[in-house]
Amino acid sequence: MDAGPWLPVPPRGYGGLENVVATLTTELRRRGHTVVLATVAESDQPADGRVAAFGTGQFGRLAAPYPEVTGLAHAHEQAVVAEVHRHAAVGAPFDLVHSHLEVVGPSVLAALGPTAPPVLHTLHWDLQRNAAFYASFDGGGRVFFAGVSDSQLARGPDLLRRQALGAVPLSVPIPDESPAAPGERTDAVLVLSRLCEAKGTDIALRACRAAGIPLVLAGPVGGQPGPEALAAALADPASPVRGYPDVRWFLEHVAPLLGPDARWIGSVEGEEKRRLLRSSRAVLFPIRWAEPGGTAVCEALAAGTPVVAMARGCLPSLVEEGVTGFLVADEAGFTAALGRLDDLDPEACAATARRRFSPAVMADGYERLYAQVLRRAAPGSAERPMARQSRGALASASPRPATGGRR
Repeated sequence: MDAGPWLPVPPRGYGGLENVVATLTTELRRRGHTVVLATVAESDQPADGRVAAFGTGQFGRLAAPYPEVTGLAHAHEQAVVAEVHRHAAVGAPFDLVHSHLEVVGPSVLAALGPTAPPVLHTLHWDLQRNAAFYASFDGGGRVFFAGVSDSQLARGPDLLRRQALGAVPLSVPIPDESPAAPGERTDAVLVLSRLCEAKGTDIALRACRAAGIPLVLAGPVGGQPGPEALAAALADPASPVRGYPDVRWFLEHVAPLLGPDARWIGSVEGEEKRRLLRSSRAVLFPIRWAEPGGTAVCEALAAGTPVVAMARGCLPSLVEEGVTGFLVADEAGFTAALGRLDDLDPEACAATARRRFSPAVMADGYERLYAQVLRRAAPGSAERPMARQSRGALASASPRPATGGRR
């Protein structure tokens, strides 16, 4: 299970991908799978083995210019390759590698050739990013893809979709406790994400100000975990942080709107995150991009907290209009929806999360895809040469549904 080098597993605050890896690893091991985790050394996720090229997460460096960070993912993946070779050398080869490291994971693992274990790579991002890679990469019948939503895969290039086995929606641990009663909730709503233009942080600020509702912003800015860290970086003449695009955008579009009724508290984790999710009136997703997966949406609903979101990307597949939240088209609609929060039932939100977003549901989906990968990659399999089949014959093929048995 290759989580990449960016954040520990589970993350200490922000980290949707790492939350998914932690949830899936725990559930797979509960079902009897042996899972070796490739992450950073500070991770404390229980696993059956650990691979790490770095002691700590490298997320703080990720916002730097490309030449300064390009080698980080490759250094991590070299440690993964070494672990694959080590297991093979002692006669205990991996059955499969589940990669979550964008671009570098599938490309490096594909280069290992036909004697290496097959690969399932989960796409956690908008596929317009690194579009040229996905439009040209051929996994050679040994590297396959899984989306995190049907809408994400539908936007992918033809070659990628021919190598995609289906979409497995994200999941989160489901709390044992019931949703908070109205008297246990604050008047505030919550944004739980990176603070950046794509996530629409400024839209949330303006909408809440217009609706007269307090707002809490919880998440990092340009790799800086909170206000103190950002202030220290900005005060350091040698720090490159001021030049990071997300930091420049924050200083221009978000900082001027902060105040007593709109607070940025930085990344949250553990009990503080649980409390915020449970006590907020709603969690807001005023996104400007086609959100591929929406982990924080699942977290909000699992806590019994409704969602207000732009109807973009996967959000229409996660939010049941008028039941678990409201879906809107623009900022005016967002502001209006904030005045209707009392129409939503926290119990319905929690019940939906238990049914659709539990760890068992996600693990079932991935076990089906693992079985497909092993079958398609087997020597002599008639299904193996997916990407290299006639493009004319497969030009209109859609992602195949997840089928197959447990292994």
